[in-house]
Amino acid sequence: MTETTPRINAGSRADASSREFSRACVLGSGGWGTTLAILLQRAGVETTLWSASLEREAQLRQDGENKRYLPGVPLPPGLTLSADPSSAVKDAQVLVSCVPTQFLRAVVERFEEWLPSAVPVVSATKGLEIETLKRPTEVLAEVLGQRGLCVLTGPSHAEEVARGLPATVVAASSDPALARATQSLFNSPGLRVYTSTDPIGAELGGALKNVIAIAAGISDGLCLGDNAKAALLTRGMAEMARYGESRGARPETFFGLAGIGDLATTCYSRFSRNRALGEKIGQGKTLQEILSQMTMVAEGVWTTKALFGPEAEHGNVDMPIASEVHAVLFEGKDPRTAVLDLMRREPTAETKGRAK
Repeated sequence: MTETTPRINAGSRADASSREFSRACVLGSGGWGTTLAILLQRAGVETTLWSASLEREAQLRQDGENKRYLPGVPLPPGLTLSADPSSAVKDAQVLVSCVPTQFLRAVVERFEEWLPSAVPVVSATKGLEIETLKRPTEVLAEVLGQRGLCVLTGPSHAEEVARGLPATVVAASSDPALARATQSLFNSPGLRVYTSTDPIGAELGGALKNVIAIAAGISDGLCLGDNAKAALLTRGMAEMARYGESRGARPETFFGLAGIGDLATTCYSRFSRNRALGEKIGQGKTLQEILSQMTMVAEGVWTTKALFGPEAEHGNVDMPIASEVHAVLFEGKDPRTAVLDLMRREPTAETKGRAK
């Protein structure tokens, strides 16, 4: 970032009195969890940021910033740091989950006895649980019991949002009142929040776009050009909508912030872990080599595995791009062969009615 990059004041204490929630706990001190905790505290919401270990908590306290994921972004005064589940959620009016999907179940089990049933959970986690193919809110409901659940998702790289660059996301819940409360909680001059009543579509959009982003990265690594990448995004969006509809989502959700918005950012951004991973695959590196050198989670890898795992039930849902990504990542298929196989598929009409 240069000094001339425009920034927007991401929050104001004047906004706090109009919010339904005045005390929050954020689970997960990765990049996005830290960012959301920073935004809430800046806006006057009393916030606790929970870390998975005492060592991690101590490091954040010592550094006064998250040097691993958000170097140069100071933690605001008043932000509480904790690694203890009981004290972290004490008096919290809302829990914000930013735990990577594959660790989510084990983490929230630590909070089961401490979190009152009246406290709603906002899930900012993107992905699908490998063993069950469950969405993050399904895991949360299974472990924490029936309670208010809202999905917060959209094109929002932590590296930009934490520095006050403008972004837009969607708060999706089957409970419109909770969606509006979440909107009020996070909406600020730097982060515009829309509402939706399709949490399934919002959640699946955030998960599936990472799979397509890996394909886009492979295209970059193979130097296939802008035309190929545009085709991947367009046809990948069609796959996402088809799959989402098969699981009860509304197809139009995928053509909003949770779908095409997040997909575009993830497929083009220099901050995208999934795109970067795909690019290295295209350049000839193996998945094991790449993962051994990564400090952050590339959820698309595990979402791809979940989509084609033992719990997968695609039925008549056609997902050729995702299928080729799975073959490249987990079956040793050469990326160039995968591209050729996509191009050699039987010609067909672009649309077949709605999202079919």
